[in-house]
Amino acid sequence: MRILGIDPGSRITGWGVIEHGGNRSRCVDHGRIHLEAGDLPARLLRIFKEVGEVIRQYQPQETAIEEVFVNRNVSSALILGQARGAAICALAFADLPVAEYAPAQIKSAVVGNGRAEKQQVQHMIKILLNLPEAAPTDASDALAVALCHAHVRGTVIKTGEALRGAWGNAVVAKPRTPSPR
Repeated sequence: MRILGIDPGSRITGWGVIEHGGNRSRCVDHGRIHLEAGDLPARLLRIFKEVGEVIRQYQPQETAIEEVFVNRNVSSALILGQARGAAICALAFADLPVAEYAPAQIKSAVVGNGRAEKQQVQHMIKILLNLPEAAPTDASDALAVALCHAHVRGTVIKTGEALRGAWGNAVVAKPRTPSPR
C-alpha cells in the first residue's frame, strides 16, 4: 500500500510517501513545497498543482493529512486551513481517499506521546523508516502523517472492528467513486 502524507502550511507544505505492508514501512520519497511571499491565491494554487504532481509521480492508493491546530492566532489558523483545503482539493481531484488526523494523534502514533516535540517526531521518523539522515521537519511531519495512517489502517484491518472516538473519524472506509470528467 502506497500512502501519501501531507503536513499543510501556508509557507512550507511538507509531503511524504511511504510503502506499507504487513508491519513494515519504507520511505519512498519526501519533500517540501516552498511558497514565496506573495498573494495567498497564488500560493494556494501552487500547493494544489504541486501536490497534484506528487500524486502523478508516486501514484499513492491512500492519503492522509494533518488537521488544523488552533492555538492562539485564529488568523494564522484560517490561512493554514486554506492551505490545507488546497491540498485536499488536489487529493479529491485525483479521486483519492483522504484520512484526517489531529496533531496529537499523529504524535501519539509515531512517538507514543501526543505532546511530543517536533525534534522527537523527526528522530522517530528517521528510526522507524531507517533513513540515513533526518528529513527536514515539514517533510518529517508529513511522513509521520503517512505512518499514523498506516498504523490506524493496520489496526482496523487486524481487529476487524471500527475504532471509537477521534481515531474512528480518521479512517476512510472506502475510496471515493471516481466522478466523470
